Amino acid sequence: MSTTTAPQKKLSIINAAWWAAVSIIHSIALTNFTNNNTQIIIDSFVTNIILAGSCVVIFNNMRYYLPRSEKYWYVLVVGIIVSSICLFITNLILKLIFKSDEHYLQLLSDSLPIRFGVSFLMISCMSMISLLWFTQEEQAEMEARKTEAERLSKEAELFKLRQQLQPHFLFNSLNSISALTGSQPEKARHMIQQLSDFLRGTLRRDEQQWSSLKEELEYLQLYLEIEKVRFGYRLQTNIECAEDAMQLKLPSLLLQPVVENAIKFGLYDTVGEVTISIFAAKKNEQLEVRVENPFDPETALPLTGTGFGLASIQRRLFLLFARHDLLQTTKTSDHFITTITIPQLQ
Repeated sequence: MSTTTAPQKKLSIINAAWWAAVSIIHSIALTNFTNNNTQIIIDSFVTNIILAGSCVVIFNNMRYYLPRSEKYWYVLVVGIIVSSICLFITNLILKLIFKSDEHYLQLLSDSLPIRFGVSFLMISCMSMISLLWFTQEEQAEMEARKTEAERLSKEAELFKLRQQLQPHFLFNSLNSISALTGSQPEKARHMIQQLSDFLRGTLRRDEQQWSSLKEELEYLQLYLEIEKVRFGYRLQTNIECAEDAMQLKLPSLLLQPVVENAIKFGLYDTVGEVTISIFAAKKNEQLEVRVENPFDPETALPLTGTGFGLASIQRRLFLLFARHDLLQTTKTSDHFITTITIPQLQ
């Protein structure tokens, strides 16, 4: 099976045209020294066939061995050696063909320095073209391998970030189920069923890189139902999403850890009913999601960094979009607000 690429075929066509032009120039030059068309044609054919064959050998050799920067002088040495060999073979063949023509043999002898110079220039030129060609191909392959390695590394880190966010919620849910088993077994069974549906959805969505906002909110609703069993009447939610934002895309499983962060800082250190608000809208052709939770400044735990899970979300957004400004947190006198901006891929 042929492995010749389209660029290599193009290069072969260019080389063929180049050698045709060289052969014509060679023939025209010989007309200044002899009027014998047979001699002109044979001389041009033999000389350029041997020269072309040498260049093909050099080109193919460069495919498997490329001298590095500290060994570029090899090109000069190879040019001198190959030019000498070409000149020797050409001279030998032409002498055998025209051994009885003293005028041509004298012409051949007198033109040896010129023939060597032309051969050296042509072979050196082909060597440099081959060197540049295969060096660029090698660099392109290295860049492709590097890009693929970076892609695999990024995907692995993204997967790891998603997996790290799930055990915390799972352990909390299992603790709540354990606490409800004795006092409220019906609630415990209901919570187990909801947790099963939630985890089943998580396993399916682990394979998805992107989801629509509508799909993400449906998944988030499963999580909120579980949390409402844990916290009872204390947890209230308010979700407001613009209709034109429902089909916009965002990374799968992105909102759950953000809302979990809001619940942690909204309910863990306060008493009474708490409302977690989620707003989503399309702004400047991007999806903007805002999650708000109230907190009591007097009883709130000291916040370090950006909060539970948010640092991982910020890292995930950076891996996907190479931007650090897509997750912003602000704090008012009694509210903590997390704003996420999701650029839409074209």
